[in-house]
Amino acid sequence: MLLTLSIRDFVIVDALQLEFGPGFTVLTGETGAGKSILLDALSLLLGDRADGSLVREGADRAELAAHFDIATLPDLAAWLADNALSGDDGELLLRRVIDKNGRSRNFINGESATLGQLKTVGDYLVDIHGQHAHQSLVKADTQRELLDAYAGAQALARDVRAAWADWQQARRAREDAEKSSRESEVERERLTWQINELAELELQPDEWNALNQTHSRLANAVELVQTTQLAVDALSEMDGNCLSVLAQVQGRLGKLAGLDPRLADTLALLDSVDAELREVVYSLRDYAGGVDEDPQSLVEVEARIDTLMRMARKYRVQPADLPEKLDDWQRQLAALEASADLDALARAEASHLARFRSLAEALSGKRRQAASELSARIAEQMQSLAMGGARFAIELAPQSDPSANGLESVEYLVAANAGTSLRPLAKVASGGELSRISLALQVVTSQIASVPTLIFDEVDVGIGGRVAEVVGRLLKQLGQRYQVLCITHLPQVASCGDAHWQVEKRSEAGRVSSRIRPLDEHARVEELARMLGGAEITDTTRQHAAEMLTANT
Repeated sequence: MLLTLSIRDFVIVDALQLEFGPGFTVLTGETGAGKSILLDALSLLLGDRADGSLVREGADRAELAAHFDIATLPDLAAWLADNALSGDDGELLLRRVIDKNGRSRNFINGESATLGQLKTVGDYLVDIHGQHAHQSLVKADTQRELLDAYAGAQALARDVRAAWADWQQARRAREDAEKSSRESEVERERLTWQINELAELELQPDEWNALNQTHSRLANAVELVQTTQLAVDALSEMDGNCLSVLAQVQGRLGKLAGLDPRLADTLALLDSVDAELREVVYSLRDYAGGVDEDPQSLVEVEARIDTLMRMARKYRVQPADLPEKLDDWQRQLAALEASADLDALARAEASHLARFRSLAEALSGKRRQAASELSARIAEQMQSLAMGGARFAIELAPQSDPSANGLESVEYLVAANAGTSLRPLAKVASGGELSRISLALQVVTSQIASVPTLIFDEVDVGIGGRVAEVVGRLLKQLGQRYQVLCITHLPQVASCGDAHWQVEKRSEAGRVSSRIRPLDEHARVEELARMLGGAEITDTTRQHAAEMLTANT
C-alpha cells in the first residue's frame, strides 16, 4: 500500500508531502489545477521515462519519493533480496531525482537502481487505469492482452510467442537449405577434394619443424662428425689435451694442499671439472657414432619439404599451418553437411512446431475458460451502467494459419441494445458506450488484481447521472479490498470516497503552484457543491452536496 508521496520542484509543484490511507480516496479540482501531477509523479517513480521539461521552472532538479508498505507482498520482498535492494522489513522506499537536462538517478531503498528495476517493482505495487483506456479497447492486440491477463496466461502467451519464433526460424532454415542445395553441393565437392588432397599427405603434428631439423642435421653430417672429433681430440686424445693438463694441475696442487689446507676446496672443484669433462667426451663420442651420412634420407626429406611447400603455396598458407587448414576445412564440411541434411532440418522444424502447438493449445484452453467467465462478468457490470439488455461476448475464432499469438483470434462482441445481434465492438459501440464498457472491464479485472493499489484517472469521462453513482459505488466496493485512488470530475463519484483531496492552483509572486489538501466534511460539501453548481454556489447546491455525501458514507 502507498503510504506517502513526496514531490519537490516538479512541473508546477514546489513542494508536497502527501500521506495516504486505505480505502477509496478521490482527488478533485478545477480543470488545469494539476490533478494528474500526482499520477505523473507516481508513474515516474514506477519506471516511466523522464525529461527536463518536468523540472519546475527556475529549479535545477525535481525530487520524487514514495514510501510503501509491502508486508503483504512476500514475492516482492524476495525479489528485492535477490537483487540486493532490501530495506527495512515490510517497507519500500522509491526515490528519483531528475535534473533540468533530463538526466535522472533512481534509488530503491537507498540503493542505485535502473528504470527496468523500477518497472519490475511497480508491477508488484500499482495498477494504473488511464482515462483513455477505452480508445485502445477496440484494438485486437489490446483485447487479446486483456483476456490473457484475466486468464493469468501472460507468461504462457510469451512462451507461445517464443515457440512461434523458434518454429519460424527452423522453417526458414529448412527452406533456405532446400533453395541453396545446389550451391551447397558444389561447395561440399570443393571442400571434399581439398580435404582429400591434404589427407593424402598424412600430415603429422609439428611435422614442418621436425622436417627442418632433420634436414639441417643430414645436410651437415660431415661437418658435425668432423667438428665433434676435433672436440674429442682436444679434450682427451691429442698431445697436451685438456684432461692430461688438468691431471697435472691436480697432482701438483694435491702436493701443496698438504702444506695449506685452504687449497682443498679448489682441488674439489677441479675434481668436479675433471668428471664433467670426461662426461662431455663420452657424450661427444656417442653423438659422433650416431651421425650418419645418409644421402638417401636427405633426398627423401628434401622431397617431403618440397611437397609441403608447394601445397602451402597453392592454398596460400605457411607450411606449418597446413594441419590447421585441414581441420578448418573439415569443420566447414561438417557444417555444410549438417545444414544440407534436409531430413534433420525437417525433423527440427517438426519438433518446434509440436512444441508451439502444445503451448498454443494450452493457451487456447485458458482463453476459452477465461472468455466465458469474463464475458459474463462484463455483461453483468454493463447492466448496472445504464446498458440494460446489452450483451457482451468474447469470440475465439480458429485461424487457418497459426500466428505468434496462438491458434485463434480474439474479438470482443457487443449488442448495445436488447434484440440486436452481437457485432464487433469497434463497429457498433458509441463513444459513451465504449467508455462504459471499458469501465466495466477495468472494474472486473481490478477485482482480481494482485497489486494492493489501484489508480483510476478520470475513467468516468463520458458518463453522468445515475451511472456516475453506480461507478462511485463500484469504486468504493473496490476500496474495501484494495487501496483505490481516483481522479474524477463527477460529484457522484467524489461523494463515495472514504477520503477526499482537493487539488488547487495558486499564483503567488507571479509564480503558479499546485497544492493538494485533504478535505474535512464541511470542505467536502463545498467542493461537491462547486462540482455540482459551477462558479456560483447556492444553498440549494450545498444542500444537494450534503445529501449526496450523507447517502454515500
